[in-house]
Amino acid sequence: MVATFSTYADAERAVDRLADLHFPVERTAIVGRDLHTVEKVTGRLTWASAAGRSALAGAVTGALIGWIFGLFNWINPVQAAALLALYGAIFGAVLGALMGLLMYAFSRGRRDFVSVSALSADRYDLLVDADVAHEAARLLAQTEFGRLSSAGSSRS
Repeated sequence: MVATFSTYADAERAVDRLADLHFPVERTAIVGRDLHTVEKVTGRLTWASAAGRSALAGAVTGALIGWIFGLFNWINPVQAAALLALYGAIFGAVLGALMGLLMYAFSRGRRDFVSVSALSADRYDLLVDADVAHEAARLLAQTEFGRLSSAGSSRS
């Protein structure tokens, strides 16, 4: 381990700085330690929001599939693609809304919220191959990255 950082952005900046100094960054790794999952609740899930979210997802999928099939028209692919994309969006929205309502009904109120999950770490270690660890530590010591570890151990 060459250095430890409290944020991923700091570890990323350190590797970027090493790259700027022509260090072989393919011999480095950023390792997150003390991992935990963070689930951010973004809103309440209702019948309307379940149908709306699923309708939007279905419309996008349907439009994409319709557009692709429309491109196979040999006579007028642009017009066919646009028309099939429109029909696909309508059909996808209706089917998506029905599926969203069905899935919400099956949940029976067990999860009436929408959330986004992320993986986070408490600290990020910058690991470098053993034979170049001292060079990486020396280069980082010359920059604004002063929280260096005294051990130049290798990554596995």
